Amino acid sequence: MTFGVVPTFPAEEYGYIRSGEPIADAQGCVKVARFVEKPKKAEAQVMIAEGRHMWNSGMFMFRPQVFLAELERFAPEVLAAADDAVTHATRDLGFLRLGGTRFADAPSTSIDYAVMERTALAATCPLMADWSDLGSWSAIWDVLPRDADGNAVTGDALVKDSRGCLVRAEVKLTTVLGLDDAVVVTTGDAVLVTTRERAQDVREIVTALKAQGRKEATETVLTYRPWGTYSSIDSGQNHQVKRITVHPGGSLSLQMHHKRAEHWVVVKGVAKVTRGEEMFLLKENESTYIPPGTKHRLENPGETPLDIIEVQSGSYFGEDDIVRFDDRYGRTGKTD
Repeated sequence: MTFGVVPTFPAEEYGYIRSGEPIADAQGCVKVARFVEKPKKAEAQVMIAEGRHMWNSGMFMFRPQVFLAELERFAPEVLAAADDAVTHATRDLGFLRLGGTRFADAPSTSIDYAVMERTALAATCPLMADWSDLGSWSAIWDVLPRDADGNAVTGDALVKDSRGCLVRAEVKLTTVLGLDDAVVVTTGDAVLVTTRERAQDVREIVTALKAQGRKEATETVLTYRPWGTYSSIDSGQNHQVKRITVHPGGSLSLQMHHKRAEHWVVVKGVAKVTRGEEMFLLKENESTYIPPGTKHRLENPGETPLDIIEVQSGSYFGEDDIVRFDDRYGRTGKTD
């Protein structure tokens, strides 16, 4: 069962469901005649006038055993990959780490393509609630409060002589001058400028970034690990600077690098440092140097988060230049 939304305008960014035969003893619910993938505006207008189409909300309800049976019938390779990952999963603290290698090779598809558009069991009921698919910047603009010129502005932004714009400034002052119906988004790693009309096509940019091997397509500024988080502050040919936060009681693995040295400066909290055969504490405004080829570990023995600035220097900073000797979270491989 999928929940359909009665359309209020000819949206091009939504999928549609064409209603089929009514289902006995299920008031308002009907079988799905077909799915329509993001029609052009003219086609959407015709479908709305016909009165037999609803927006596909992407929300589903089913018995697990029914869905798994249909998944095995129509997309067995997806089911096999997921089953392999769960079967070989491991736990460390609050993390469930999916195991196996097949999941990474699973087909990239959606529940709609894999099952719903192929099964004979698909049905739909109208959703009796307010709904908006916040899957595009244009949709977000629709629900945000706007100023007298129709601009939706969040963050540190200055907008002048502009109308109908969405401006989101996450990290720095963003100024917009003389634009209409534009989307301007600044984050820690990228800037997006487009029109509201083309905002739903941002996936084309993501595809292009992936084709170029750009890390911005797959990585976020803030990276999560079992022990805490880190974010990149600056990088160059021979250096990289990170801000590292270690949870109370958290510990990075005992590790070594061949191609880089590290300089740690404590800005908040207390750090327990293992450096070669030494073990010592560092307090705020204190620092230490880790030469290449030296075993080391960073821990937070305190009850408050530990923040440090890590300055890496060397010829290579890839994650595969990590030799791990011990890890309390049971991790193997070459990640922090």
